[in-house]
Amino acid sequence: MSELITAELVDLDLSATTKDAAARSLAERMVAAHRVTDLDGFLADVAAREAQMPTGLDGGIGIPHCRSEHVNAPTLAFGRSAAGIDFGAADGPADLIFLIAAPAGADDDHLTILSGLARRLMDPEFTAALRAGTDPAAVAALIRGEEPAEEHAPEEERAEDTESETAEATGSAPFRIVAVTSCPTGIAHTYMAAESLAAAGRAEGVEVTVETQGSAGFKKLDAGVIAAADAVIWAHDVEVREKARFRGKPLVDVGVKAGINRPAELIAEARRKAERGEVAAVSEADDRGSGDGDGSGADHAHFGVRLRTYLMSGVSYMVPFVAAGGLLIALSFAIGGYEIASAKSVADHFVWGEADSWAALLNQIGSAAFAFLVPVLAGYIAYGMADRPALVPGFVGGSIALTVNAGFLGGLVAGLLAGAVVMAIQRVPVHATLRGIMPVLVIPLIASAVVGFLMFIVVGKPIASLQNALTDWLNGLSGSNAVILGVVLGLMMCFDMGGPLNKVAYAFAVGGLADPTDGSLKVMAAVMAAGMVPPLAMALATTVRKKLFTKTERENGRAAWVLGASFITEGAIPFAAADPLRVIPSVMAGGAVTGALSMAFGATLRAPHGGVFVVPLIGEPFLYLLAIAAGTLVATALVVLLKGARRAAPDAAGEAGATGSDDSRVTVAA
Repeated sequence: MSELITAELVDLDLSATTKDAAARSLAERMVAAHRVTDLDGFLADVAAREAQMPTGLDGGIGIPHCRSEHVNAPTLAFGRSAAGIDFGAADGPADLIFLIAAPAGADDDHLTILSGLARRLMDPEFTAALRAGTDPAAVAALIRGEEPAEEHAPEEERAEDTESETAEATGSAPFRIVAVTSCPTGIAHTYMAAESLAAAGRAEGVEVTVETQGSAGFKKLDAGVIAAADAVIWAHDVEVREKARFRGKPLVDVGVKAGINRPAELIAEARRKAERGEVAAVSEADDRGSGDGDGSGADHAHFGVRLRTYLMSGVSYMVPFVAAGGLLIALSFAIGGYEIASAKSVADHFVWGEADSWAALLNQIGSAAFAFLVPVLAGYIAYGMADRPALVPGFVGGSIALTVNAGFLGGLVAGLLAGAVVMAIQRVPVHATLRGIMPVLVIPLIASAVVGFLMFIVVGKPIASLQNALTDWLNGLSGSNAVILGVVLGLMMCFDMGGPLNKVAYAFAVGGLADPTDGSLKVMAAVMAAGMVPPLAMALATTVRKKLFTKTERENGRAAWVLGASFITEGAIPFAAADPLRVIPSVMAGGAVTGALSMAFGATLRAPHGGVFVVPLIGEPFLYLLAIAAGTLVATALVVLLKGARRAAPDAAGEAGATGSDDSRVTVAA
């Protein structure tokens, strides 16, 4: 147990500036200590865990961690960064970074130690000692828990005694809460949330009993404890096991990070729900299959969140292929015209001094990148569902989708099928001797065969028919139908500005570029035009009515000109976050106008990105820019009107309560 971390695994002057570089630097120490067998494979597992949920915590802590087949002994590596590294915490960069490596079959004793570390990270004195340490060996000993911490016990005991005395003096029992904490890996966040809730309970005079459904074991709360509880808190990112135990209790249901970062708020919310008599909507059906923790009892809300995460994982990995391939193809058309797509292979016919040869080269490189769109989409949807073993069947299914002409929709289905098949195989119990080859041989082999059969024989052709029907519908759009589609796409692009709805609209558009038609090119044009409106509108609003915005917003407005022109919709997020009720409806209206006009004008676009910088590649470029300008003006006018009305309301109230002097009226008018 004492070898969990040694001085060689401590870096008190971590020079990395990104979380990937930090993980690599600490992982290299693990490799040197013979704890990790495959550096790149282990880092891929760390990155996959990070993609599920950022591992930064408030208080300057980063805890990248994972289970991996490339780890042969549970291991901790610790790094301290002077500059700080962004691990996604709300309060900024982390200076204390723990890389936690657990084998796929780690034993409970070691995982108990890791959970103990997670709890200690909630102790400010412990983190202060880590920041002050100068000797790697002493820091390693501190992390192993070899330094006594008796000074904490009396304080905690005094707090508990005080609570008991207070309860006895008042003659009332303390408010009781039972909680469940869990996270995808079950190593760190699970236990940190438990400790955070328990500490907040002590501070608030609330009795909090926590069930940790993590890797160090799952010991159910006593039925009597649950029955006596006044409320329940679930802080979880995987499904709570045996939910029906908590039926009839007021319930606060949040993610595990909320349990770490704002436990007092959760306790206060639990109190309010108990006072109002609200109870959890938990039925007997929620017990089905949940005893083994496989999540089969998932409620619809959590399934929807996971499904969106899976799809967005595929889209996020696909977008770089779209951007690179699409812009190369668009550039080739700008140089050599649209007929360059039928040029002979540059491997056999390339002349250095001919522009057409260069155009053909760019076109064929871009086309090669585009050929990966559907397989990458399918592969990384599957990866998001079931990790690395699902990559092969996902890519195979995506490739088959292209073979049977199922296109973008086929890729979506193939990815979901591959992930589901791999998840099903992973639930089959196998002998310990086979576990090592399951993720690299058995699972990819069986899953690829199953997914291939389903895509070739069962679902491929029906999806291809649906894809063809969708293509024909897009090509046949004209008049009011095209305008309505433009309005819908514009609203989606501007509602959450880079969020799920925005990504769905964008994915729909770029999917059509894999097999471009006149209809799909119009959709791409409308989507990009609408996506430019929010930042451009906010930039214009901060220019024409500066007094309605703070100094920081005016500075953001200057940057928003460039972001909007570059089709970076997220440039408007700071404004939407500060005043969502006025900004979001305004930019949605502007986006709807732009999308409708773009479709009505028949503008087309072959590039998936680029903003105004690819205008020469746009069909009907003047009308396209006119559509963007019109939507920007509409959004600007609305946001100025709504913000002006908000500002006028307090002024009017002030005028009504004033003495009626001329000076007062002049001030209000100004």
